[in-house]
Amino acid sequence: MSVPRTLLALAVLSSLTFGCARRNKAKTTTVVESSPTTSASKSAAPIGVSAARARDLTDVMTEELQLRPDQQVRVRAILSSTVEQVKNAQQKNANNRTALLTELKRINTSSESQLKAALTPEQFKQYQLKKRSMQEQMRARQTQGK
Repeated sequence: MSVPRTLLALAVLSSLTFGCARRNKAKTTTVVESSPTTSASKSAAPIGVSAARARDLTDVMTEELQLRPDQQVRVRAILSSTVEQVKNAQQKNANNRTALLTELKRINTSSESQLKAALTPEQFKQYQLKKRSMQEQMRARQTQGK
């Protein structure tokens, strides 16, 4: 996989994550406001943000791919790990673009293989189609911006 393609794949993951967060903002806000540990969760913002991203993306995948409860648990764990690994790679390799891209490619490959194992062949096919569609939309936006 080429470097631009790897970046695009990770960008899709990020856009899905941020899109999910926007889509579920009202639901998330309600949960946070009613939580008695709001001040504790504010102090642990980076971890909470990563967990929220993984949760939101898992919720969307559950809806889109009709995941079973056991699959939801596995997918959420995979996505949580992926988000954490990406965050750590960005911090570790902030000044070394080549190393960052190499690490992001490794993370993406690992995440994809784990998702393939967690999903049925049909679900993984749907996931790939949705991902390609999002990549095309992002490419179209990039070319419009130039």
